[in-house]
Amino acid sequence: MEQLLDMENISKSFGTNRVLQDVCFDLNSGEVHALIGENGAGKSTLMKILMGIYTADSGSVKMFGKETAFSSPSQALNAGVAMIHQELNPILDMSIAENIFMGKEKRKGVFSDRKSQEKEAAKYLDMLGVHLSPSTLMRNLDVSEMQMVEIAKTLSYGAKIIIMDEPTSAITDSEVEKLFQNIEKLKAQGIGIIYISHKMDELFRISDRITVLRDGQYVLTSQTEEITPQELIRAMVGREINEIYPEHKSKVGETLLSVRHAGRKGEFKDISFDLHRGEKLGIAGLMGAGRTELVMALFGATRLTEGNVEVEGEEIDIKSPADAIRHHIALVTEDRKFYGLNLMATVEDNIVSVIEKKISRGGFYNRRKGKRYAEDMIGKLNIKVTSSKQITKNLSGGNQQKVVLAKWLLNDPDIIIFDEPTRGIDVGAKAEIYKMIEELACEGKGIIIISSEMPELIGLSHRMIVLHEGEMTGSLESEELDQEHIMTLASGYKKEEL
Repeated sequence: MEQLLDMENISKSFGTNRVLQDVCFDLNSGEVHALIGENGAGKSTLMKILMGIYTADSGSVKMFGKETAFSSPSQALNAGVAMIHQELNPILDMSIAENIFMGKEKRKGVFSDRKSQEKEAAKYLDMLGVHLSPSTLMRNLDVSEMQMVEIAKTLSYGAKIIIMDEPTSAITDSEVEKLFQNIEKLKAQGIGIIYISHKMDELFRISDRITVLRDGQYVLTSQTEEITPQELIRAMVGREINEIYPEHKSKVGETLLSVRHAGRKGEFKDISFDLHRGEKLGIAGLMGAGRTELVMALFGATRLTEGNVEVEGEEIDIKSPADAIRHHIALVTEDRKFYGLNLMATVEDNIVSVIEKKISRGGFYNRRKGKRYAEDMIGKLNIKVTSSKQITKNLSGGNQQKVVLAKWLLNDPDIIIFDEPTRGIDVGAKAEIYKMIEELACEGKGIIIISSEMPELIGLSHRMIVLHEGEMTGSLESEELDQEHIMTLASGYKKEEL
């Protein structure tokens, strides 16, 4: 087995902040080497050094046995190192072939040679077993197909090292299987893959070795088969997390929210359920089941076209998020970066955004009050910031999620909807979010949780409703919450048919 990469004693500081210290990492041909750690552990910085985005302060990088240091991503790409980012950015109105050859177009004279590009693109797609026409526009593909085009693009550069950053964060279980099949094909071709993920089950399925970083320092490298999930978690966070899901201590009280025969044309129909004070209600379903569409309508981001909603026995008409906020409903969105936060604003501005009018007089915002409220929530939720004036985009994923939660808690909601509350968050931050959700339930809040991670949904929920293609297939009590039962309902079988 040939060694493709050897990074030794890599250190990097930004001013007085040391983000990497003497970190080592290597990669062999035909292997998947997972790189893991909590957010802020240094994974991204290490990969940016490899890709030529940053320059290491000290240490060495060897590729194929020769010392090298790239000064730009294009240099790394030309040398055989490619990265597939978590957030794909294809040019949607260009074809698959045009995306694959962007920046290195094949030409006939001054014109691009479309036929030649499509012929060669078909070759790379075929290597992955992807049956798509190279002339298809990117906007006509789903997320997993766009991901396969990105992998085909790396092959067009002759990449020998492919970095995959959270590659399964936005694809379904069946699409994950296709990705893993293609990873096996890449391994068979001698390509080495650096796999970054927070999902333990994936790491143990797809990786050959695992390296853990913590607080910018190298902790360990192990053959995957020689380490347990609990040992990995301890290595990542520096402590035991024996009970990652807190015990249900909240008392389930009176009905808080009643949804009856709710529907929205083309998205979901005839959904009915109750939510009680102190209760955590899970909503399960595969991608496309209508889970997010349902809660977006309950929050007023879209409108129900049928059915009715009651809060504490009173029928309400939610026409907008402002209506939902007035009725003490909060939504912690799936995409916190797009919907939940203004990443270029300060932490303080984000936290007080929902109550800004309440702390304004005569149209003037009371900055002293705003700062006090923000700092109180920062302390209460243990948000790691340099100050309340820190720009939000510079926080880790877990701390960004806490800022979203802080924003809503300031408005004292009775009903809090969490849509994928821990997507892209490391295991230590997940445990903190879970604890907060339990504490909110203990305060008598009604909690609705959507999650694509089945153990998370089962671990957090008192009860669960299951959706399939916009229809409700069942409602499950706590003793019925097992993965096989839920997946059967999520696949389209109704509870009464089982």
